[in-house]
Amino acid sequence: MADAQAIRDELASLAIEARDALSKATSEDEVEEARVRYLGRKGRLAQCMAAMPGLDASERPAVGQAANQAKAELNTLLDEAKQRLAREKAKAASAGFDPTMPGRAPAPGSLHPVTLVMEELCSVLQRLGFDVVSGPEIETDWHNFEALNMPPDHPARDMQDTLYVTDSVVLRTHTSPLQIRSMLATEPPVAVIAPGRVFRRDSDLTHTPMFHQIEGLLVDTASSLADLRGVLSSLCRQLFGPDTKLRFRPSFFPFTEPSVEVDISCSICGGHGGVGQDPCRTCKESGWIEILGAGMVDPEVFRHVGYDPERYTGWAFGLGIERVAMLKYGIGDIRMYFENDLRFLGQFA
Repeated sequence: MADAQAIRDELASLAIEARDALSKATSEDEVEEARVRYLGRKGRLAQCMAAMPGLDASERPAVGQAANQAKAELNTLLDEAKQRLAREKAKAASAGFDPTMPGRAPAPGSLHPVTLVMEELCSVLQRLGFDVVSGPEIETDWHNFEALNMPPDHPARDMQDTLYVTDSVVLRTHTSPLQIRSMLATEPPVAVIAPGRVFRRDSDLTHTPMFHQIEGLLVDTASSLADLRGVLSSLCRQLFGPDTKLRFRPSFFPFTEPSVEVDISCSICGGHGGVGQDPCRTCKESGWIEILGAGMVDPEVFRHVGYDPERYTGWAFGLGIERVAMLKYGIGDIRMYFENDLRFLGQFA
């Protein structure tokens, strides 16, 4: 004989379980699945009803009443779940979103041209034996200026357009402080490159307050301008093509002596000063484009980091990555890098 109490307990649990399942339903299919599980021909309510003939005749009315109540409550819960889903669907449709529509695949992205050029520069120089170093973008005045032979009254500081945090802390104006930190941490030989963001108070067609540089340093017992020229020639030819020519012009930097400006043959006109019958605007018909500054490390810089300038020699160079990318890709306005225009950025995919 069936147990009336066990059937009543099962009927009481149906509504509790159904309420929990239907509250979590997120689609009509899940609601229908719950209906079949609890109210279907082979569902749990039907199983309870099938056990009633085995009850004592005096127990059947009470169990039958409990079964009818459970059925009514289950139907109410199903109706409420259907209404909730209908409201959610209508709300989504009014907001312009149809959850039944297939999703949109995200547009493929691409690396930013500055990132592309920075990675290419690092890759070339690493193959030439340089290690990549990184460091803080907020620097002490000593690392950013004084250790590089620029004391407080040095006129070269006027060219830096520095952003000061305090009287002795600045946003780095170049990545040269990483050369100082590398020499303080390592005995020669040293061969490092320092890519990263730098900051200056400057903004026009060719300058932005934040831009990217990569600087290189090599220190050993016998390094020369000839070695520097060899490295830079290899770098520029891999960036702009095997026919690229290089020339050094005398210049001045407080942290190198002698110092040079480095020009490359124009990548647009091939160094001819014109394209066909038209003058080349990129090089202004000169056939040359200035691309970076370099030179032999000033002995005073070696003294600041504890290197013996009588024993060691070294050279350094630095270039702006945005400028290299402008030349490489023919970009006319530096501000295009930061305008987030997908029509521009999509060209580098």
